[in-house]
Amino acid sequence: MVNFPFKMETFRIIGLCMEVQNTLGFGFSETVYKDAIQMELINNNIPYIREAELNVSYKGSILQHRFFADFICFQQIIVEVKSSDKGIIDDHVAQTLNYLRVSCKTIGLIVNFGRKRLEYRRLIFT
Repeated sequence: MVNFPFKMETFRIIGLCMEVQNTLGFGFSETVYKDAIQMELINNNIPYIREAELNVSYKGSILQHRFFADFICFQQIIVEVKSSDKGIIDDHVAQTLNYLRVSCKTIGLIVNFGRKRLEYRRLIFT
């Protein structure tokens, strides 16, 4: 897909994640990468919320369990950080789609630092 919402913003986030991967390498825990991404977001003046709480509504009521998205950037893009040697798997995609559904956001970005090369997948939820 050539034209998608928030194209330039997702490219900026992917570029920052590439910088993190090039600097730290692969194999650290997700928390290490989240801390580094947060530093890059701050240094590049990208608005974000870390560990954004997402409520789940069921039949008009908010359920007790809450989700926490790793980051919401530019108020619109959910960024999920992984460090999996198995790569981006279907469970990661399902998790991010659920986050998009409950948050009413349309763009998700999964980034995986668990392999030698950064892996990422953009999702559009409509």
